[in-house]
Amino acid sequence: MTTRRPVPAELPPDLYGGHGSDRPIRIIGAVAEARMRWASLIHRRPVTGAVDSGRLRVRVVERRIEAHDADVVSLVLRATDGNALPTWRPGAHLDLELPSGRLRQYSLCGDPADRYHYRVAVRRIPGGLGGSVEVHDELGVGAEVTIRGPRNAFPFVLPGHGSSAARVHFVAGGIGITPILPMVRMAHRLGVDWTMVYTGRSRDTIPFLADIESFGSRVTVRTDDDGGLPAAADLLPGVGVDTSVYCCGPVPMTSAIAAAVRDMPGVELYSERFSAAPVVDGKPFRVELARTGEVLDIPADRSVLDEVLRVRPDIAYSCRQGFCRTCKVRVLDGQPDHRDTVLTPGERADGELLICVSRCAGERLVLDL
Repeated sequence: MTTRRPVPAELPPDLYGGHGSDRPIRIIGAVAEARMRWASLIHRRPVTGAVDSGRLRVRVVERRIEAHDADVVSLVLRATDGNALPTWRPGAHLDLELPSGRLRQYSLCGDPADRYHYRVAVRRIPGGLGGSVEVHDELGVGAEVTIRGPRNAFPFVLPGHGSSAARVHFVAGGIGITPILPMVRMAHRLGVDWTMVYTGRSRDTIPFLADIESFGSRVTVRTDDDGGLPAAADLLPGVGVDTSVYCCGPVPMTSAIAAAVRDMPGVELYSERFSAAPVVDGKPFRVELARTGEVLDIPADRSVLDEVLRVRPDIAYSCRQGFCRTCKVRVLDGQPDHRDTVLTPGERADGELLICVSRCAGERLVLDL
């Protein structure tokens, strides 16, 4: 049985993320990976698109400010050996291994037809966990960095080529434009029937505005300082049967759109979120770190990763949503409650666990940390 929730009349006031602390944007690359198809029931399609998990050294060959008030910069990357880069499709992201050792994911927002350059964009988050600040402060023109990928957890499925929809509607919130922009370009190039709503606090805070407005009347730019916070319906004009919706932005926006689309038969929804979803049905438990004997209490509303980072701030992690595998550890004792989307039955049987989302089915886990 499917529980239907009411569609919010208005989106929450923190729709675009506060001016203070928030989580690192991952995916933009990547980030939020929750891809859904709503009709009367929810079902998933397999992820498609080019995948390359190898490591490659690249150099920053261009750096540009894309939104002054939101402090967004774009970086153009080229292989240090000058060779062609791995192919990718709209919606793909890269893992950047930053000089500090941090691993962060950013969506590719350039042209897939350009085999020699990748472009990513990053919004500076001064109160975050350091990744975006490091990109802004350390990665100038000439800087070198190692990348992994591209990988695609947010693929663009063309009408008639895996999607039963006849038209496409895009919704982007602020920096959420990064995975959407290559989709828009592809849809336009191939003659797909498409529309878009691009939203943010003000015109000065939303990146790539000139790129988007070049498509003319297909695009509606809606900002808070010119009309107030939009309701879910304002972001979905004309959406109905045989429409696929692609949405990327802050969690409140993607959640509100998902709630609205849930009650629209024949509408497909594909969405990517910026940060980890709240813990659902969480119960407190304890984790022992076997290598030091430390015991951590995991609250009902926090992840194992959250608590481990307090005592092991250098532990590797990235997506915080259970799909990139960066935070994978081995369970030595206890019964895991797996909540990821990528581990195989064999990996789970071998004791692998993604501590960014998974929990304990009992009272205690012992981890090989």
